[in-house]
Amino acid sequence: MFNNLLFVSLAPVIIIAFYIYNRDKYEKEPFPILLKALLAGVLIVLPVVIVERLLMIFYQEREGIGYALYNAFVVAGLTEEGMKFLAFYLVFWKNKNFNEKFDGIVYAVFIALGFAAIENLLYVFRGGYGVGLIRAVTAIPAHALFGIVMGYYFGLARFSTSHRTFYLSLAFLLPFVFHGIYDFILMSNSKILLTLFIPVFFYFVVSGFKKMERLSDDSAFKDSYSPDDESGPFSID
Repeated sequence: MFNNLLFVSLAPVIIIAFYIYNRDKYEKEPFPILLKALLAGVLIVLPVVIVERLLMIFYQEREGIGYALYNAFVVAGLTEEGMKFLAFYLVFWKNKNFNEKFDGIVYAVFIALGFAAIENLLYVFRGGYGVGLIRAVTAIPAHALFGIVMGYYFGLARFSTSHRTFYLSLAFLLPFVFHGIYDFILMSNSKILLTLFIPVFFYFVVSGFKKMERLSDDSAFKDSYSPDDESGPFSID
């Protein structure tokens, strides 16, 4: 039972991590850097929980649209994306391995997956297989997609001088807004809003893939790339 729940909790995280690693095809990140990003995501879980509980004290209502908005945007979106942004900036912004734009996506997604792994374990062990299966195709990909957006703008900011502050602002603001919209739709208990879930989620997916494609095509290592160079713990021969 324990092993099965553990598998359901972590399998989607591992699959997405594997996919993102292999999308970084021109100059892969060292394995210790990937572990550092995952660990950074794990370590922000505790401060996120503390801040979220403190924020809930300031809003006494536990139902209604106002509560859903506050919970989605302030408690969840602001806190979780803010902590991910802070972890990225403190750990990777000046890291020498951050030497191409796509690296921003890799770091941000792995931070998001580290956080999502712990969050998913808590939800699945409390709610069971059904919760795990639903979150495998919704919450875990959502965290990764928000990470793609954050990493995309971190990547642009890293290699920009004239628009760096603007891109850094977007690296936080857009994941925060997307996260808030995602949670608000689910927390609203509104049938009308729930009909928007699939098209909104589809937009997140399409937008995320376009961002990955854009930065991959813009890789500084693309011209010198050879398929024979691919190696690493997650690479496909």
